[in-house]
Amino acid sequence: MNTQPNVFTDVFSEAKLGPVTLRNRIIKAATFEASTPNALVTQDLINYHRLPAAGGVGMTTVAYCAVAPGGRTDGWQIWMRPEAVPGLTKLTETIHAEGAAISAQIGHAGPVANSRTNKAPALAPVRFFNPLSMRFAKKATIDDIRDVTEAHANAARLAIDSGFDAVEVHLGHNYLASSFLSPLINRRTDEFGGSLENRAKVARGVVRAVRDAVDKHGDRKIAVIAKLNMSDGVRGGIPIDESLQTAKWLEEDGGLDAIELTAGSSLVNPMYLFRGGAPVKEFAANFKPPISWGIRMSGNKFFREYPYHEAYLMRDAEKFRAELTMPIILLGGITNRETMDRAMAAGFEFVAMGRALLAEPDLLNRIQAEESKGSVKSLCTHCNMCMPTIYSHTHCVVTGAPDTLVK
Repeated sequence: MNTQPNVFTDVFSEAKLGPVTLRNRIIKAATFEASTPNALVTQDLINYHRLPAAGGVGMTTVAYCAVAPGGRTDGWQIWMRPEAVPGLTKLTETIHAEGAAISAQIGHAGPVANSRTNKAPALAPVRFFNPLSMRFAKKATIDDIRDVTEAHANAARLAIDSGFDAVEVHLGHNYLASSFLSPLINRRTDEFGGSLENRAKVARGVVRAVRDAVDKHGDRKIAVIAKLNMSDGVRGGIPIDESLQTAKWLEEDGGLDAIELTAGSSLVNPMYLFRGGAPVKEFAANFKPPISWGIRMSGNKFFREYPYHEAYLMRDAEKFRAELTMPIILLGGITNRETMDRAMAAGFEFVAMGRALLAEPDLLNRIQAEESKGSVKSLCTHCNMCMPTIYSHTHCVVTGAPDTLVK
């Protein structure tokens, strides 16, 4: 249990994240960029991350770097392979030139993967139908689990070769590791099903493999982070008490330098993470019939609307803060200095921002420049109209950023 008293820390102060020093405690969260049409880095992707780096973040996170071609949510996303290294190296060098660090989110989408556009089988704890791809994910065999675990280690090695400062292992949102953790999805009866200890084997295994790969890969060390669901927001899904136990095991395993807490299921309840507006019609417009018809008719059941308020995941995250000693990254509804200060005062070492930095990549510079004038308000309205743009080119529909800021 964390018995140390909370000490107020300046969010703009330097901070150690494992072996890496960040210029401040603010991280740009991983958000789909829709900037890699050939599953490789483009200048558009570089611009997407350069802007918040120039805007003052301590670290920006590239999403989504799948560990295998079948682990992508869609076929145009990057997957970690030697062919991707030159572009990734150019990307990391650009971010470093702006004074920021950069992390690669690595993982396997599992039942969320689109096997149709990936042209590769999707994996799940049990045979699973994905209504968006209109195809079944296959039940992962023991060999599949071993292959995915080694693929995470390989992705970490490639991230080091590409100049990344950290990797964020994706254990959330009912992607593969998270789907094994879910009692709703994981109905296996073998060594990877049943008890939480069994269901947590995939998550613990991939983190351990990544840590081993990082520790053994030459002199250059990078930070290892995990993104873990506190709750799926779904009846029968991952509950907080089980997630907390998983987090304790991950801490005891010693593979992580920090953990980022998240929530929601990409399969059943994605808006549980985002809060605010639920743009059902705009989502439907990205699909062809009959999927678009289904989204329009029943989309409100899938894209459930939750009211937005600042730091909306903090109450649940504080339960983890009370029980863990490792650094925690607080995510969810962080748009201004007051909320950042609340997070620091509550004992969280880092905060992660997503939509607010999409709407206004230089928000942090503005906060620092105008601090003496009073509270700086984000331009983000939490309408979530940016979310449907991940199928074309991710941007804020309110401000037009980042396109309006690229010279």
